[in-house]
Amino acid sequence: MPGWLWSFDRECLRGLWLVAALWGASAFAQDVDAYERAGAAFEAGDYDTAAERFHQLAEDSRNAEVRANSEHYLAASLERKKLWAAALIYQSAIFKAGKSHPFYLKAIEALVDLQRRLGDEYLIPNLLGGAYSPEWRALPPPALARVHYLVGGISQRRGRLEEARAFLEQVPRSSDVYAKSRYLVGVVLIDPHYPNGPRPLEAIRAFEDVIAIGDRDQSDLARTQELATLGLGRAHYGIREYAKAVEAYERIPRFSLFWDQALLENGFARFQNDDPGGALGSLQSLHAPQFAGAFQPESWILQATVYYFNCLYDEAKDALAEFDSTYLPIQEELRPLTDAEKTESNELLRLIAARSERIPKPVLLWVRSNERMLGALRLLEEIDRELSAVRSSSWMKSSLGPDLVSSLEQLRSTTAMVAGQFARNRLSEAAQNIKGFADQAEIIRFETTKAEKEMAESGIDQKAILSRQKLHRPALPADDWEYWKFDGEFWIDEIGHYRHTLKRGCVAPGVVDGRVFDSGQAPQRP
Repeated sequence: MPGWLWSFDRECLRGLWLVAALWGASAFAQDVDAYERAGAAFEAGDYDTAAERFHQLAEDSRNAEVRANSEHYLAASLERKKLWAAALIYQSAIFKAGKSHPFYLKAIEALVDLQRRLGDEYLIPNLLGGAYSPEWRALPPPALARVHYLVGGISQRRGRLEEARAFLEQVPRSSDVYAKSRYLVGVVLIDPHYPNGPRPLEAIRAFEDVIAIGDRDQSDLARTQELATLGLGRAHYGIREYAKAVEAYERIPRFSLFWDQALLENGFARFQNDDPGGALGSLQSLHAPQFAGAFQPESWILQATVYYFNCLYDEAKDALAEFDSTYLPIQEELRPLTDAEKTESNELLRLIAARSERIPKPVLLWVRSNERMLGALRLLEEIDRELSAVRSSSWMKSSLGPDLVSSLEQLRSTTAMVAGQFARNRLSEAAQNIKGFADQAEIIRFETTKAEKEMAESGIDQKAILSRQKLHRPALPADDWEYWKFDGEFWIDEIGHYRHTLKRGCVAPGVVDGRVFDSGQAPQRP
C-alpha cells in the first residue's frame, strides 16, 4: 500500500477526531483511536493485528468514513499476508458497493492484481465484465490495460465480437498483456460469426504481430506465441492458402503443449495441399506411443479420408477400425459420467482434480488442459490453503477468523459449483465429439463399401493397378537431412518428421486394359 495514501487517511481522520472531541462525540473518538492503532500495526508490518483491528472497525464503526477506510486496509492487510482469496472477498465487497465507496477504483486495481496472482479465469473477469464503466479510465495505465484485456476476453467468450475487439485494441504495446490481447484480436477476426464475415487478412496481421514480439516483458509470451502460430495456420487454411498453413503448423515446437493439435491440423492442410503422404506422416506422429494420452478422435477419421480419396479402401477401413477400438470404449466410459442423474457436478470436479482413473486418460488430460478449468482448480487449491491457515491462526479467537472461514467456504462452494458445471460441459463435449466423428466414420464406411462394389462391378482389377506402381523414397527437405526407413519403432528424434509414399488405387478417366472408364471411379476431394 503506498505510504502517501496511508498518511493522507490518517491526517484526514486526525482532523475529524479533533472535531469530534470538540463536539464530545466519544464513540467516534474511540473509533478514530482504534483506527490509529490499527494503522500503526499496519505500518509496523504486524498485519495479523492490523487485519483483526480493521475487521472490527469495518463491522462495528458507526462512521461511514472509518468503515470505508477499515474495509480497504483490511483487504490490504490480507494481501500483505498473501491470503489472495481472502483479499478477493473483501475487495469484491468494496467493488460491489459501487462508486460511492471512496476506494472503488482502488478495489478494481486490486482485483486486477489478484486475478493475475490467482490465475482466475472466471470470477474476477466476469465481475469486471459485468460492470465496466468509462470512469475506469482514471485507473493507472497498467491496471486499465489489464481491465481492457479481461473484459475483452469475456466479451469474446459471450460472442460479442465487435465489443471484444474494441476493448482488446485499447491495450497498449507497453502493457504486459499486449501479446495476449493481440492474439485474441486475431481469434475474434477469424470467428465465422464476426459481423459481416471473418476478416482473415487482418487476423493474420494480428497473429504475426504476436509472433514478432521479441522482448520478454510479456505475460506468458512463449505460450501466447505458440497459440498465435496455430491461429496463423488456421487463418491461412481458412482462405485456402494451404502451403502457408503447413508452414505455420510446422513452426510449433516439437512436444510443446499444442504440438498434437498442430500435427492434426497440419494433416488437414497437407491433405488439402495435394500432399497425402505428408498428411499421413503428420498423423503417424500423432499416433505414436508418446501421444497415447492425446484426445484426437478426428485424426483417425482424417486418416481414413486420406486413404479413401486415394482409393485405398482396405487401409481406410483399418483406420476406422482403429477409431472404433480406441474411442468407442471411451464413449461408453463417459456415458455414466455425463448423465446428471448418475454423477453430480461436484463429484465430476473431484474426479478431475484427483486425476481419477474413472475418467479415460485422454479425456482427463484434455479437460485439464483448458485454462478456465486449470484456473478453477488453482483457485480451489488456494482457498483450501487459506482455510487451513486461518483455522490455525490466532484470528479464530476474534470475529475475524470465523468470518473469514465462512466467507472462504462460501467462495469455495461458488467456485466448485462453477468448475463442476464446466467439468460436466467439457466431458459432455468430449462424448459429443466422439459421437459426431463416429457418425462421420459410418458415412466413410458406406462410401468405401459403395466404391468397392462399383469397382468390382466394373471389372477393375485394383490389385493389378497397384502392382504396376512403384513406391519412391520421399524427397529430402534439404541436403543436411538423412533418410531412415520406418521399421515399426518410434524414436523421439524422428517423431514429427515422418512422410509416407503411397500408391493410388483409383482409375483415371480413360482406357484401362482396353476398357473405358469415366472420372466417377476416383473420389473427388471436397
